[in-house]
Amino acid sequence: MWKSLTLIGFLAAAVAVPAYAQNVTSATGGVLRALDKTSGQTADIEIRSGQAVSHGLLEIVMTDCRYPAGNPSGNAYAALEISERGKPGVVFSGWMIASAPALSAMEHPRYDVWVIRCTTS
Repeated sequence: MWKSLTLIGFLAAAVAVPAYAQNVTSATGGVLRALDKTSGQTADIEIRSGQAVSHGLLEIVMTDCRYPAGNPSGNAYAALEISERGKPGVVFSGWMIASAPALSAMEHPRYDVWVIRCTTS
């Protein structure tokens, strides 16, 4: 019973201030974390908005990274486009949210990528 009340409270708080109504600021870049599921190695990737970086077989482009206005260490939202070298199309295109990585996750058999935070300098 308590779990359902907690979930209801969480959902009510999430609905009370929709994401589109929050004031956000665009950052100069962000930090992503990548996991190679084959080797088990992780790497933090610093990327500037508009920049493309390579990680393993992936090509990652961050078009924007946003955070709550006045709180740079707050929840990050990053617009990413991820493709795999040598293969047509994209593996992922959209927004990833640091506090809810499973909400909009990249589906890839070898790699996982998720947002850690935005950077302001």
